[in-house]
Amino acid sequence: MSSGQLFDRARAVMPGGVNSPVRAFGAVGGTPPFIESASGALLHTVDGTSLIDFVASWGALMFGHADPDIVEAITTAATKGSSYGMPTRAEVELAELICELMPSIEVIRMVNSGTEATASVIRLARAAVGKPGIVKFEGCYHGHADPFLVKAGSGMATFGEPTSPGVPAATVADTHLAKFNDLDSVAAAMANGQIAAVIVEPVAGNMGCIPPVEGFLQGLRDLCDTHHALLIFDEVMTGFRVALGGAQARYEVTPDLTALGKVIAGGTPGAAYGGRRDLMRMISPDGPVYQAGTLSGNPLVTAAGLAQLRKLTMQPHLYDQMQEFGLALTHELELVATAHEVPIVIRCVGGMMGVFLGIDRANSWDDLANLDTELFGRFHTEALRQGVMLPPSAYEAWFLMESHLAMGEDIIDRLTTALTAAMASR
Repeated sequence: MSSGQLFDRARAVMPGGVNSPVRAFGAVGGTPPFIESASGALLHTVDGTSLIDFVASWGALMFGHADPDIVEAITTAATKGSSYGMPTRAEVELAELICELMPSIEVIRMVNSGTEATASVIRLARAAVGKPGIVKFEGCYHGHADPFLVKAGSGMATFGEPTSPGVPAATVADTHLAKFNDLDSVAAAMANGQIAAVIVEPVAGNMGCIPPVEGFLQGLRDLCDTHHALLIFDEVMTGFRVALGGAQARYEVTPDLTALGKVIAGGTPGAAYGGRRDLMRMISPDGPVYQAGTLSGNPLVTAAGLAQLRKLTMQPHLYDQMQEFGLALTHELELVATAHEVPIVIRCVGGMMGVFLGIDRANSWDDLANLDTELFGRFHTEALRQGVMLPPSAYEAWFLMESHLAMGEDIIDRLTTALTAAMASR
């Protein structure tokens, strides 16, 4: 059965035929390929094609699909039972490893998704500080919990929704917006004295990949200290993807609380939040802030996460290797754009990339106002013809994996060919 036939069946029983909106390909056109299996850097579709994958399960995979060590860890765990609802050795070991690799996290709580992690950490911050307000940044996405669905980046921008119906005005009344890489806007948002926390993607990954300008993250740390608020890093995407200790290690800025996901679960549905001991001891049953989850610390998730993080500790050079490949790809794509007199901005941070077509600056959400989404759609289509799967939205980050490195020249050739064809068809 073809992808088109499966998509028709899916639309009959699922909203848009998908279980997460961007998968529907609404922003780039065409029918999404349905995946039969995957290995290394390749997705294998039900149509019999293979695609070099830059989605990487939206950043969760560092060593490619079906990595033998991770598969073995999950398989071994599954033979012992898929879920207990009781404590296990593996969840303790994963918690200890994360705390060791990310020193700002002294105590950690496992959850099941990035949305659960960020929603829980905001509840904790409000309880700890005793104030209702939070500051978030335009274009940063922190999951689909109600307080965050205001100018929330890639997913909502792709579908033209600045906020979501069904979110009461009162729910977002205490959410204050600031501009990424603009400390003055943060200071203004905190001026009312009612802010419990500032939450930020330290490298914005939901408006492409936009790194912090020099001094921005430290400036947030200073503002939070001045206003007696907590600094929260949403490292669901960046944690163990841009550096072994996450963005906070790369930029040497220490948050009070951190949300994690994706990489720490090795491609399975898992996440966590953690931080200072005094704050995390407020979580039930140690303290009064309630949060629970039947499948939290699931043995398959913890097995996969441990396998991936342990491999990363043995290959700390991988981040530099991925960035080197990303910069080589950047150079060649820039040459194509220059030859066609099309503005382009490309950012590369560790294992993340952002490719912005039609603009010459990308430091904040405002800079993306004139992003050429039509050109990106053609680029995406041409890339598929060349056997490359890019994230199906101009607002999404690209993700690099170890499996890409051995294919470097081939990947560069395919993507430069695709971009050339897309620009020639303007």
